[in-house]
Amino acid sequence: MDKSAVRDAATVIVLRDLGTQPRVLMGQRGARAAFMPNKFVFPGGALDPGDADIPLVHPVPHPCLDRLAEDAPAGLETALAVAAIRELWEETGLVLGHPGAWGGPVPADWADFAATGHRPSAEALQFVFRAITPPGRPRRFDARFFLVDAAMIRGDLDDFSRASDELSHLQWVPLATAREVDLPFITEVALAEVGARLHDPNPPASVPFFRNDDEQSLFLRLRGRPMPED
Repeated sequence: MDKSAVRDAATVIVLRDLGTQPRVLMGQRGARAAFMPNKFVFPGGALDPGDADIPLVHPVPHPCLDRLAEDAPAGLETALAVAAIRELWEETGLVLGHPGAWGGPVPADWADFAATGHRPSAEALQFVFRAITPPGRPRRFDARFFLVDAAMIRGDLDDFSRASDELSHLQWVPLATAREVDLPFITEVALAEVGARLHDPNPPASVPFFRNDDEQSLFLRLRGRPMPED
């Protein structure tokens, strides 16, 4: 694989205790990681080839679904939602889904998720941010950031025993002080965006998009296509 290519990716910003002292789930990347070593980040990662084939109990709701489709290949929105759920599971052991049995063979990388008695569901995902890694980095991603209320997660929010070793020091960081830890710049920007609309349960009027390519860096807004009137 060409390491300079931009890979589609999904990132999950999970918030808990929204009515009191909000906290966000973060973990630390390893010192030897090629991409953002030692930094504290949200769970997330690149799409896998099989993500588009995983059935969801519910898709990402509108208008977020439409904004995911803007300036993106057709059908990518479902794969991004699946990747977000898969990465959250793999890196933290937390389940975003509905109780139920899978209606067919379970792919190998979903076997442990399915063993919990759940099927993936994306209705809790709220698309809030998008950013492309600037040129010149050892890895480049076109990352879509999804906001999730921790109340929608199944099971114990403090049980990370089923997490992989990709992120260490998994913890719920107070949102008020989250930018005091060692963060990548784009994570700081995403936190500011989330903090600005913390108590608004509705999807944002538009989604910020930091687009970086070899010619220029642009700040755009994704609005999606207008919804038909009832």
